[in-house]
Amino acid sequence: MARKLPGATAVGLLASLAIACSTAPTAGPPATATPAAATLPATTPQPTAALAPTATAAPSPTLAPTPAPRASVAPTPTTDPEVAAALSGTSFPTYFWTKTNWKKRTVDLREIASGGPPPDGIPAIDNPQFDTVAQADQWLEAREPLVVMELGDEVHGYPLQVLMWHEIVNDTLGGLPVLVTFCPLCNSAIAFERRVGDRTLDFGTSGNLRQSDLIMYDRQTQSWWQQITGESIVGDLAGTQLRFLPAAIGSWQDFKEAFPQGRVLNRETGHARPYGQNPYYGYDRIDSSPLAFFFKGAPDGRLLPKERVVAVTVGDSSVAFPFTRLAQERVVHYSLEGLDFVVLYEPTARSALDSDIIREGRTVGSTGVFKTTLDGRKLTFAAASSGAAVFKDKETDSTWNILGQATAGQLKGKRLEAVVHGNHFWFSWAAFKPNTTVYGGARR
Repeated sequence: MARKLPGATAVGLLASLAIACSTAPTAGPPATATPAAATLPATTPQPTAALAPTATAAPSPTLAPTPAPRASVAPTPTTDPEVAAALSGTSFPTYFWTKTNWKKRTVDLREIASGGPPPDGIPAIDNPQFDTVAQADQWLEAREPLVVMELGDEVHGYPLQVLMWHEIVNDTLGGLPVLVTFCPLCNSAIAFERRVGDRTLDFGTSGNLRQSDLIMYDRQTQSWWQQITGESIVGDLAGTQLRFLPAAIGSWQDFKEAFPQGRVLNRETGHARPYGQNPYYGYDRIDSSPLAFFFKGAPDGRLLPKERVVAVTVGDSSVAFPFTRLAQERVVHYSLEGLDFVVLYEPTARSALDSDIIREGRTVGSTGVFKTTLDGRKLTFAAASSGAAVFKDKETDSTWNILGQATAGQLKGKRLEAVVHGNHFWFSWAAFKPNTTVYGGARR
């Protein structure tokens, strides 16, 4: 199952894909327990993050609408007056969440909306299977995007054509239990450690969204987690923060050249899905607004809503580098809260959210963010003058790729230390980090 995007101006899901999803096995509850999206209350509260006003964006592409199903929310599974009051006016079903501790929460529950599918209706991948580079090369196109993760001596690639239909992968990499996530509505690909304290958590999709962003849940406590922040917002673990891990969206060509021994998440998931197709066709047009049903308030007007940004947070400070600016400069050196880093950009990876066929999507580019100090020496980078998708450091004239590897010169074989970052749509990032500095200033 993929999300149904409601409203006449929303991007509709392909009917044939919906049929394929409904007949495929899932990890969710039986069909008789499938909740439908409920109507939002007439008056919606202000979101936690204050959002700046924006000018009216251009309308979304004219596509056949897919109306969301409507149903009454099931009765609250509690008689506690405090919990009943907190759940009053919410727009998501509650009967599945028998273990969720509603008394512990860090957000107003009315900010949460049903995304359409029931819990695990978009099934997480719990037993990921991997191809070699040679095997994956038979079905991945050179510029197709994938999430790249490297821990210890292991490297995994997670193609967005697979993540699009699952959103969560519970994996182990370099001996560490990891969580790899992708929210199509926010273009947010983020990785975390799954260990919290002395226990390892397994995650699934809740079927709910907040400010368009995926809300995950852990199966051990049924606590809910905000994907873009990595924080638990409801349940016994409310207020707990997952540890971010470095991950980047790169192209298949870059991955296979940099990591010939890497492993690639394959399409043998146990679920019948049209991998390679994009059910959010045309969703990422830069000037289109987020879907009103899933987003409350006005998007921050400093950038166009779906401008892709490289977002970096250090301590309490955040900065966003617009892709449109990076495409012009290619290399940006920056210092944030004492951390010196470089942002690299190359025009390689395609958008997974543009064309209905991902391998035909327009090119939006790849980025890498790395510390500039290597072995005690600070390096200064520039794009190669040849126009090739490589970079040079001025100190040794060594050649570097977008994944932070020195491929030629005095430092060949060395690797830069990755900095945690995300490639998000601006509207979603700014909703959760409203005090973010925009590199280069506002650009409308």
